Amino acid sequence: MKQEQFVALHAEEWDALRFWLAQLDRQPKAALRSEKTVGFPESYRRVCHHLSLAQARGYSREVTERLQQIVEMGHRQLYRPPAPRWYKAATFLLAEFPRLVRENWRYMLAATVLLYVPAIVTYVLLQWRPDLAHSLFAAGQLKEFEKMYDPSNPKIGRSSGTDLQMFGYYIMNNVSIAFRTFASGLLLGVGAIYVLTANGVIMGGVAGHLNAIGYGAPFWRFVVGHSGFELTAIVIAGGAGLQLGLSLLAPGRLRRETALREAAWKGARLALGAFAMLVMAAFIEAYWSSISMLPDVVKYGSGAGVWLLVALWLTCGGRGSAHAA
Repeated sequence: MKQEQFVALHAEEWDALRFWLAQLDRQPKAALRSEKTVGFPESYRRVCHHLSLAQARGYSREVTERLQQIVEMGHRQLYRPPAPRWYKAATFLLAEFPRLVRENWRYMLAATVLLYVPAIVTYVLLQWRPDLAHSLFAAGQLKEFEKMYDPSNPKIGRSSGTDLQMFGYYIMNNVSIAFRTFASGLLLGVGAIYVLTANGVIMGGVAGHLNAIGYGAPFWRFVVGHSGFELTAIVIAGGAGLQLGLSLLAPGRLRRETALREAAWKGARLALGAFAMLVMAAFIEAYWSSISMLPDVVKYGSGAGVWLLVALWLTCGGRGSAHAA
């Protein structure tokens, strides 16, 4: 077969494989969703065979180098070792997770409203009517809050326990709240709405009561350091729960089972990222937030830095990457 006929017969297949291999480097997830993925081993073997034929028949250097390049690209993809687990975890947290949060911004916005509006309303009401705190909390709970945030307490925000003990406690407490917020979305989204709203009322109630009795300063000094990770994680878990519920209520053109499966997979990744944020929040809360001797400029400055870091991470993370979300 003449070279021109050989190239005309196979050029389209070569170009398609070359494009897919290049996309696999730049946009691995998009490439792996392509139908080309299933046929890659067979396509790779055919190109290897074409290269051997081109060399045996003495075709031009341009043709053999073209095929050699495709074969080398395929060999790298076929035989390269898998990325280490730490790299996959870092890629997920630094790029994939922020992109996923931005993709679901409508749910995140709804969760933000459901958490913060009740918190603000409850806080304002308690400045006007401090006695309403007794309608929200038992007398024993209010005394415990007051003990924890008493300005004379050397370890603000806690009544007992070592840093390590509190680190474990905060992880269990925070993650359980986030899990309930996410999983309750299965109740057609109503569960997630209730959990977010209830947590907002509790947050506003604690803050409002402490501020009304003059313990606001220790409270804000305690929460400002870790709240950036903690509150944002609860919003993300809530948003994941809302999109889970909507998949049941309005699956669109998909079957309800299929829509739920896709929403559950997406929600699980959002929840996983939120849990990682809550572990970081627990670490800060246990080892930094309870230190009372630091000046306000350090406490509030570090808290502002954490909020800025979270905002930049979620708004910019993964934007410079060519990987598909």
